[in-house]
Amino acid sequence: MEKLDLLAVALGLAALAGINLYLTVFVTGLAIHFHWITLAPQYQSLEVLGNPWIITIAGILYFLEFFADKIPWVDSIWDAVHTVIRPIGGALLAIQVLGHPSPAFTVIVGLLAGGTSLVAHTVKAATRLASNTSPEPFSNIGLSLGEDAAVLGGLALVHFNPVLALVIFLIGIAAFFYFAPKILRAMKAKIWLAWKKLNGPAERGLSVELPVTLPTRLASVFAHENVLGETIAWAAPCISGRGHRIPANLFGALIATNEEPRRLIFVARKGRRPFARTIDMEDLVVGREPRFLFENLIVSPAGGQGPKYSFIFPRQDAAFVDQIVHQLRERLREPALQEQGAAIS
Repeated sequence: MEKLDLLAVALGLAALAGINLYLTVFVTGLAIHFHWITLAPQYQSLEVLGNPWIITIAGILYFLEFFADKIPWVDSIWDAVHTVIRPIGGALLAIQVLGHPSPAFTVIVGLLAGGTSLVAHTVKAATRLASNTSPEPFSNIGLSLGEDAAVLGGLALVHFNPVLALVIFLIGIAAFFYFAPKILRAMKAKIWLAWKKLNGPAERGLSVELPVTLPTRLASVFAHENVLGETIAWAAPCISGRGHRIPANLFGALIATNEEPRRLIFVARKGRRPFARTIDMEDLVVGREPRFLFENLIVSPAGGQGPKYSFIFPRQDAAFVDQIVHQLRERLREPALQEQGAAIS
């Protein structure tokens, strides 16, 4: 039981270090230094965290993180820098908890603790990237304060019931691996959109023509879906947003064909597998929604009831989105669609 408690404390501190390393060390050091907690004999190796120098340095670094963590995009840059620091710090904390057991056990726990810190750090970084889509700072401030509160609560739980803390952390890690594909896709999409925005400001006044060919990696997907041999009217590379039976944050393309004006086709690759969905255009309306990082193309039911779709384009593709909206609205005005819409009514 004692070894289980040691492992629980080690991995618990590692997980909290993945969220905020400096706060974890600072608060633990203060609690030890001022005797707010009494260390059991098996945890005497943690007394070093009560050293005034360690407390001071951790406090200064936490002071810097406290402000950096609340500024949009500065927090993501800070997280990027700490992608290596937090897992290493978490592994060192876990090893310090163990004291001096066998070298093999130390290496094993160090690896487990580093991985645990990396998982917690990845979840935090992904959440911050998602919140930075909006330039307002309030979501960042709320997330930062919530993370600090989670660290303080986690430290209390590790102290009073380390086994329960370990169970909660293991459930959290299992949930991460279950949602990992979605989390990593979201991170990739946000980083790509931010990079595109930095390297290409939107030029809404430019005259553009929509491409009529697909990237090589998507051409085979459309060829497999295109059993009738339809020809492409235009093909717009984009990222999937929220949509009926379409996973979010897939890098793909939205396709319109010359032969069938009543539908759109979204093609992508989900992992290594081809992915294609057809969107019937009857009784739909098309609009666009400018955002801080991207242009959002929205396809929704005219009556407000039914499946809705959104497709995300980089900000510098604003002229492309305008052209797509114009093209789709022209298609929706075609007599065949009007007659079908009247028959449905």
